[in-house]
Amino acid sequence: MKILLTGFEPFGDNPINASQRLVEALPSTLNENIHLQKMILPVDEKLAPEIVLQATEEEKPDGVMAFGLAAGRADISIEHVAINLMDFQIPDNTGASISDAAVVPNGPAAYFSTLPVRKLLNKLTNAGIPASLSLSAGAFLCNQVFYSIMHQIAINKWDIPSGFIHLPTLPEAAAQNKKPIPSMSLDLMLKAAKIMI
Repeated sequence: MKILLTGFEPFGDNPINASQRLVEALPSTLNENIHLQKMILPVDEKLAPEIVLQATEEEKPDGVMAFGLAAGRADISIEHVAINLMDFQIPDNTGASISDAAVVPNGPAAYFSTLPVRKLLNKLTNAGIPASLSLSAGAFLCNQVFYSIMHQIAINKWDIPSGFIHLPTLPEAAAQNKKPIPSMSLDLMLKAAKIMI
């Protein structure tokens, strides 16, 4: 079984992106049955969806789990819905700032995650890991990538689990923040990722 995992490079006021650190720290093989294809995406509204869609088209993974940073959140947030909206509160790393635009013009308003979100939540909380369900992945690149993946899966009628997970800030990044924000250790994030995969 081949699972595609994605994270993002640092962006904005976040010199460290927990999703990049997590994806890079995971082994390429979890066991003899699970092989991980790992990608770090640029925070670039043009390149990020292009790169991930090319990877899913070429690799035909058995599942996709995308990760992103949500600085200020205190737990692992399992996203329910990808929405067909780009409305950036900050520019991407190329300086692009988009307001009230569709991810896919004339595409459906939203897609539900095809991950077993409630089951994943229960597994995490039963393991003592702070976690919650979140309605949507926002309207920045996390949501854009999430929606793009789900749209590709839908139009190709692929029957594979796919979804998006938001992560808190790492302690070393929180320590650099001028205001106190919640954080979670990389070890705990790794434990959570292995449980969900």
